[in-house]
Amino acid sequence: MIDYAEGTGKQYHIGVGREDVGQYVIMPGDPKRCAKIAAYFDDAVLVGDNREYTTYTGYLNGVKVSVTSTGIGGPSASIAMEELVACGAHTFVRIGTCGGMQLDVKSGDIAVATGAIRFEGTTKEYAPIEFPAVPTLEVVNALVSACDKLGVSHHEGVVQCKDAFYGQHRPETLPNGQELLRKWDAWVRLGAIASEMESAALFIVAAYLKVRVGSCFLVVANQERAKAGLDNPQVHDTDLAIRCAVEALRILIENDKNRK
Repeated sequence: MIDYAEGTGKQYHIGVGREDVGQYVIMPGDPKRCAKIAAYFDDAVLVGDNREYTTYTGYLNGVKVSVTSTGIGGPSASIAMEELVACGAHTFVRIGTCGGMQLDVKSGDIAVATGAIRFEGTTKEYAPIEFPAVPTLEVVNALVSACDKLGVSHHEGVVQCKDAFYGQHRPETLPNGQELLRKWDAWVRLGAIASEMESAALFIVAAYLKVRVGSCFLVVANQERAKAGLDNPQVHDTDLAIRCAVEALRILIENDKNRK
């Protein structure tokens, strides 16, 4: 493969090298969330800021950890994971926002993904469509334990991943709207808990690269509750989801220490 970084030792897109990042990484979408997440680390410093990829590195429980933003969607998320793994990272926790899909999934709750619907394009270049997008059980368990420890209302289940944000929010206006509506109804009836945009790509790329991954999300709102005439305020403060992700990383770090 061509060295697009031209011998700098830095990854072409994320702009960091092996010495810059830890083996454990939290992955938000929004670059502006990185500083907020890094505030939970000890001695965090900015080590990379290129395109949609902002990276801070610090310490949790005495272990070097990082946070790297991925931007929106599977293509940029897959690039971030590929390049972070090339730098030596092996454990990833995605934190983001989602829209609830079941009536009991309320604004402000936390959703923990146990699988992802591959209704996006990135994973088709990595794996046949029959291969499921699933996170690492150990990371899922750490996220659930973190939610329990923090007393957070949370749900575990399959999430739907798409490429078109407005395909979810105004499908009836799109040329392919009838198919979008039909599939959305099927996913709701099958129990999918939330809709977001990155987990499927991260789960499939992690399977290919043999690394650990999991995802948790703040539920911003729930269009199914709105359609049913139920209370549906919008919640945008991601701090609770961030705290769950950080606590899950602490659990994973300690579990790994105890194995040695």
